[in-house]
Amino acid sequence: MDKVISKDGTAIAFDRSGQGPALILIGGGPTDRSVNTPLAELLSPCFTVFNYDRRGRGDSGDSASYSVDREYEDLAALIAEAGGSAMVFGTSGGGIIGLEAAARGLAITRLVVWETPYILEGSRPAVPADYRDRLVALLAEGRRGEMLELFFTAAVGMPAEFVAPMRDLPFWGTMEAIAHTLVYDAAILGDFSLPVERLASVAVPTLVVEGATTPWLSATAQAVAASVPGARRLTLAGQPHNVDPAAIAPALTEFFTA
Repeated sequence: MDKVISKDGTAIAFDRSGQGPALILIGGGPTDRSVNTPLAELLSPCFTVFNYDRRGRGDSGDSASYSVDREYEDLAALIAEAGGSAMVFGTSGGGIIGLEAAARGLAITRLVVWETPYILEGSRPAVPADYRDRLVALLAEGRRGEMLELFFTAAVGMPAEFVAPMRDLPFWGTMEAIAHTLVYDAAILGDFSLPVERLASVAVPTLVVEGATTPWLSATAQAVAASVPGARRLTLAGQPHNVDPAAIAPALTEFFTA
């Protein structure tokens, strides 16, 4: 593990592995960099992989107050550490950070996103307008488990009866520890709508990938690919939102070495 210092002084932890062109992995949801470790291992024969903890997660630091801009400053610090430019793969909410970073003009040379959770009107129930406020209130009361339940039911769209048993699974405690970052993700997503004009300003080669197992995410993938100039779209049929690293690694390698 190594660390880089972001613009506001926050230490951002990352693992560096492999050799070749720089490739940065961005995770999504209430997870740390360990989720992307198997993928980093598969990509390391072809790339120098930077697998980092977003702020507030894992071994990375945090700040007293949060601003969405800090996410892009953190990524910019990683890009500088990688040599001044890098390719980027973002999964779920991490894909949204990748798209927005490219739109902001960060030195991203190629971009792949997996199932970004923008919500198209009519594709599924909308996220409640007070979603972020409810997360903030639950956090103030220390009810981190309920924050996760709200995330999985309101944002992910899982039935409540499926979420309740998840509390007994080994990973639940790890997610509770970083549940405060759900507030950060809610700030990034806003009303969860597709920012068509912002995506139209993405000027790097982009691949949009989905698994065709969640209809609303497939619809979003189609809309993202249509909004980003020149973007390609790829379906890895049968892959769930938690995509198998062995399934997506060949697609990433092909696109990033083209």
